[in-house]
Amino acid sequence: MRSTGTGGGASQVTEAADASAESAAEAISTAPREEEPGAGEVTMPKLGVIGWVRWMWRQLTSMRVALILLFLLSLAAIPGSLVPQESSDPVKVNDFLAKHTTLGPIYDKLGLFHVYGSVWFSAIYILLFVSLAGCIVPRSWQFVGQLRSAPPRAPRKLDRMPAYATWTTEADPDEVLQAARKALRGRRYRVAPENGDSVAAERGYLREAGNLLFHIALFGLLIAFAVGTLWKSDGNKLVVQGGGFTDNLTQFDDFRHGALFDPGDLAPFGFKLDAFHATYAPSGPNRGTPRTFRADVTYSGADGVPHRTSVRVNEPLEIEGNKVYVTGHGYAPVVTVRDGRGDVAYKGPVPFLTMGDGGITSQGVIKVPDAFGKDGRKDQLGFSGLFTPTFALDAKNGPHSSFPALDFPVLVLTAYHGDLGMDAGLPQNVYQLDTAGKRLTQFKQANGEPLRQFLRPGDTMALPGGAGSLTFDRIDQWANFEIVHQPGNGLALASAVCMLAGLAGSLFIQRRRVWVRARQDDDGRTVVELAGLGRSESPKLGEELAVLVDRVHAAAPTAPEPPPPPAGPEEPLPTKDRSDKEHA
Repeated sequence: MRSTGTGGGASQVTEAADASAESAAEAISTAPREEEPGAGEVTMPKLGVIGWVRWMWRQLTSMRVALILLFLLSLAAIPGSLVPQESSDPVKVNDFLAKHTTLGPIYDKLGLFHVYGSVWFSAIYILLFVSLAGCIVPRSWQFVGQLRSAPPRAPRKLDRMPAYATWTTEADPDEVLQAARKALRGRRYRVAPENGDSVAAERGYLREAGNLLFHIALFGLLIAFAVGTLWKSDGNKLVVQGGGFTDNLTQFDDFRHGALFDPGDLAPFGFKLDAFHATYAPSGPNRGTPRTFRADVTYSGADGVPHRTSVRVNEPLEIEGNKVYVTGHGYAPVVTVRDGRGDVAYKGPVPFLTMGDGGITSQGVIKVPDAFGKDGRKDQLGFSGLFTPTFALDAKNGPHSSFPALDFPVLVLTAYHGDLGMDAGLPQNVYQLDTAGKRLTQFKQANGEPLRQFLRPGDTMALPGGAGSLTFDRIDQWANFEIVHQPGNGLALASAVCMLAGLAGSLFIQRRRVWVRARQDDDGRTVVELAGLGRSESPKLGEELAVLVDRVHAAAPTAPEPPPPPAGPEEPLPTKDRSDKEHA
């Protein structure tokens, strides 16, 4: 029994020793150990819905995100300048789609033909709008708090400031501090109330005001852009000389407007084209280039009083909150059409649209729906062709105009009769004649060739079979006007000016603090300390401090140096005994 007990005790001692050795080995080992699950881990609290919303709001209203959104908005506006837009020129959009059969549909799906109304542009715009609002509101409150708070007290050791000056004076410390307050107020410093032996002042609060004004003006610029997009209207009207225009929805040739535009908001005004004057360079490398474009008009506003003026390029007519621009010019041949019975079926000017060449070669059609044949049956006549202000003919270009002025005008016409399709109730282009179908038949000459005739002013085109005639009477001019109503322009201009003013203030106004301390030393003299600290990069802080030192020093001059202590009675020089000297 004893030996068993002794053996068990030894084994227990051995097991304890082994366990102690293993723990010591684990303590000094550098090998990775497998820890129990959850040991040493830090449990992070979950954000939750409110926490995530707060985090996203802080990210959205940060300056970094606002700058990123502003950069993205600038990039997003680039396609609106390079790609034709449906809101400004739908004809060019259709031409682009016709020429680019692969790229056009991709642009259309991406919304590049209506950039400013696309979903992605609106998303960037709204996010930037919210981001700026989130930046402006707290900064405004901070700025109000800064204006209401007093400048901070003077630090204990002013000699550690970037700009520092000190001197002694016989003036009383209160006199020095009063002189310092007067000098600081004279330099437009905001001086804190009296506080012991020091004066604290600060200047340059308008720096933060300029920064805040810049952001508010940018916010206003976004509002102006939104107002101008939602409530704008833009239309075009071709007016022949002697004709007029009234600001009514039915008067426009084409009309575009914003999403919140109301046709009832059209301003009551109108104008009449009295004459159009255009001159061109007669020779040289710029031959045919327009020199002057002037439309003489008579207009009247809501008061009905007529006024005369001239509309030129980049000099629009401003009336009732609208701007009337002259954007195009062309010619309208005046013709008289007689039917088979000899009655006048049509008489007046017909605008021919320019084809885009330098000579203003124009194409157009003449539609006469109310004509009768020689037998008394109703017939409709149509004419299509070209008008050339200065006629030229060659094998490459055919009939065309070599110069935009009316030097040798010729009207080239081809005649048709039949059904013009105007009674079908379907809309059609007044500047095009549908000759592809079987409703119209081209007039033939006696030899079977299509009837085509070159007419000078005064010439007459006789239709075969006694179907009628067309007389080329004279030439009038027409002008194309663009009537624009942009309600946000005034706000945009004011915002742009405020942005420049705010940016200039934030860049050139320097915020700085100045402290003046005056106290007596052990000798009873007043020690004056003046120190300055710039809140931003202020290279003129030393110059500003020098001016303040001069003004304060003038009121509290430097104490004179104390005279040296008086010397005592002169002592006689020591002399030696003669006997000693002789002995020596």
